[in-house]
Amino acid sequence: MKNMVACDKERLADKIHTFSKFGDTGNGGITRLSLSEPDLQARAEFCKRMKALGADIVTDDMANIYATFKGSEDLPRIAVGSHCDSVVQGGNYDGILGVISAMEVAETIVTKKIPHRHPITVMIWTNEEGARFDPAMMSSGVITGKFDKNKMLASKDKDGITFGEALDASGYKGDEKNRMNPKEYMAFVELHIEQGPVLEAAKMDIGVVEGVVGMVNYEFEFIGQAGHAGTVPQRMRKDALYAASEAIQYLHRELDKLDSKLVYTTGRIICSPNVHTIIPDDVKFTLDARHQDPKIVQQVVDVIENIPKELAKCKVSYRKLWSRKTVAFNKELVDLVEKNAKEYGYSCMRMYSGPGHDAQFVADILPTTMIFVPSIGGHSHCEIEKTSLDDCWKGANVLLQTILDIDKK
Repeated sequence: MKNMVACDKERLADKIHTFSKFGDTGNGGITRLSLSEPDLQARAEFCKRMKALGADIVTDDMANIYATFKGSEDLPRIAVGSHCDSVVQGGNYDGILGVISAMEVAETIVTKKIPHRHPITVMIWTNEEGARFDPAMMSSGVITGKFDKNKMLASKDKDGITFGEALDASGYKGDEKNRMNPKEYMAFVELHIEQGPVLEAAKMDIGVVEGVVGMVNYEFEFIGQAGHAGTVPQRMRKDALYAASEAIQYLHRELDKLDSKLVYTTGRIICSPNVHTIIPDDVKFTLDARHQDPKIVQQVVDVIENIPKELAKCKVSYRKLWSRKTVAFNKELVDLVEKNAKEYGYSCMRMYSGPGHDAQFVADILPTTMIFVPSIGGHSHCEIEKTSLDDCWKGANVLLQTILDIDKK
């Protein structure tokens, strides 16, 4: 790490500690849903700290925050950041570490008076998680043309509050002209925790993220016949839950034949009428499958489309809820991340992200890349989610040098 500029580790620790208070569950984690009071508190802290360093702060019509530090020349901006909202009972690193690291990079540049030609914009994306308002990555999706804004504004939380209503009440609704514009920006870099066990298992400091894997998400439905649990003979039953269990086993058997890197999950099951004395007559479950090779993803679809049309005397149907293609990040930026990790003396490996991130949408309009740091035990989206301070600091250093390298272009 000879002659390499570095962020301040203790200052980084202070930021992590401060932001952990906003939405603190009391059990080591946070619940900081998009545009909720804890989210607004985190945003206010971000703005306070960035203003103190001299940033010019604006928001766009989706409440994305842009804190910009002027460069020495009139050039396109370099954007860096992530999101500060969380899932219910989430951890203190998912999303927010990318914001905190970007803040620390900016503070290092300002306090050490590191010259930079391009303006540097530290960002917070709104509603990345989709935990309060569907879908995930809502605001980056709107500004990159993935989602219809009016439909997003109508999205409701469990209390019936629309995203549009929460946006109006937040105080962070700005002007559409402030949106990230590819004519005004040259690159976007997002640091994030891995959210999985691969880096830790490989004893790697840094994940050099080459892209985000493609995925499909399907919902299956099984129609049977309700009946009294104590009177209908087994041979005469049309048990929809039993049919669903046979389908899950079928899918596992067939998908396990495809590729060792394929991952898939049955994450949601809805059983009706869900009464212990009634034979289930309508059962739905979802299948989420992910792989970076589109050919493997197509093979998953082939397996789904060849599922028996009847199981346990029940009618079987399916529908695609949504999908995404594999996104490849900008090769030049990916190479920069790898170069910088090695120059700092950190171990690193190239990898693809399984989870989605705002960066995957931004990649359609700007050169983009990501930096991963390890997740202890692979834990994420839970209160025990953690990344060591050393690993956070290493990630921030790689982020800093990557931004400075981009600035030279």
